[in-house]
Amino acid sequence: MQSEACDVRTVETDGDLAAFLDVPARVYQGDPHWVSPLRSDVAKQFQPSNSFFQYGRMQQTIAVNAAGMAVGRVVAAVNERLVEREGRSVGVVGFFECTDNLEIARQLLDEACAWLKDQGMELARGPINFSTHNSCLFLADGFDSQPHVMMPYNPAYYPTFFRQLGWENVKEAYAYHLPLDRPLDRIYERGYRVALKAGITFRPLNTKGDGFLADCRAFYRLFTRAFVNNWSSSERSEAEFLEEAQSLRSLVDPDIFWIAEDDGEMVGLFLALPDYNIPLKQVGGRLNAVGILKFLWFRRQIDRARVLAIASLPEYRRKMVPLALIHLGMTGATQKRRPYRSAELSWVYDDNWPSRKVIEATGAQIYKTYCMFEKPL
Repeated sequence: MQSEACDVRTVETDGDLAAFLDVPARVYQGDPHWVSPLRSDVAKQFQPSNSFFQYGRMQQTIAVNAAGMAVGRVVAAVNERLVEREGRSVGVVGFFECTDNLEIARQLLDEACAWLKDQGMELARGPINFSTHNSCLFLADGFDSQPHVMMPYNPAYYPTFFRQLGWENVKEAYAYHLPLDRPLDRIYERGYRVALKAGITFRPLNTKGDGFLADCRAFYRLFTRAFVNNWSSSERSEAEFLEEAQSLRSLVDPDIFWIAEDDGEMVGLFLALPDYNIPLKQVGGRLNAVGILKFLWFRRQIDRARVLAIASLPEYRRKMVPLALIHLGMTGATQKRRPYRSAELSWVYDDNWPSRKVIEATGAQIYKTYCMFEKPL
């Protein structure tokens, strides 16, 4: 662990923002598993056009060393929707990155907590980048492989720093690894047959025109009902949901995105995405002309997927809709011209036993663990 004097200050200028965006490249220099997010995507989250600022506020902070280089950063935020839902003054801390220096981490987190306290918050929770619909959680175990698309990755010392600075680990989550070189248990195919006999129909997601928009609206209604009680989750408007869906539209593989319907109403879905971190690893966070060419070339190497959600309305679980969706999703993944060789099912909270039981019945095993922290203010 190194020690160096730093100036900790809020982000106010374009130069400060550029320094804020530069921190990860310094922290992860030489790390073979880190995948840089697109720099433009991170910067966009701090623009006034981000819908978060209609119901939230934030403070960006950077730590700059004597040589003028930013070596740490953090964002403190108040998400009024989360405060309203939980009925208490909880603020969030996210976008945390820091070189291996406990004192710099202390100064950054002290500044974040002080700002949250000034905003009337009584509890800090993180890491959460504005909301759990964005990036959240620290990786706590499983640092020996590259993260899948839209999953967190960080140095192993981040959770240690938080514990040393008085934060309590209040939640854990898991990622499951499932090799696809062996067939699923026949219970999943039988579940599919049961669902069909119950009148449930299945189809891939529409990816074109009005059909895509209609599916996304139904998708939003299903998510709102199925995940209403998710821990630390805050409400999203339909407009916010549709905006995110449009940004992911070009990434969708219909072979691994299945919908269950009952009399035309969406009652369940299997949502998976190809692991685009494989080509993103090659572009260094910038989709310029060269980056786009690299992305298009290396996307042909994608041989694994991430299952983001297996959702079903509660009343359709007895009709075996979750099992049917897994059967279709995994069949679609392995019977392609270029089949996927493995899947990650992530992330799942440690106390979400219904989902964990369904996942573990596939033979998938936990291979990464994540954590969340809180601290009274």
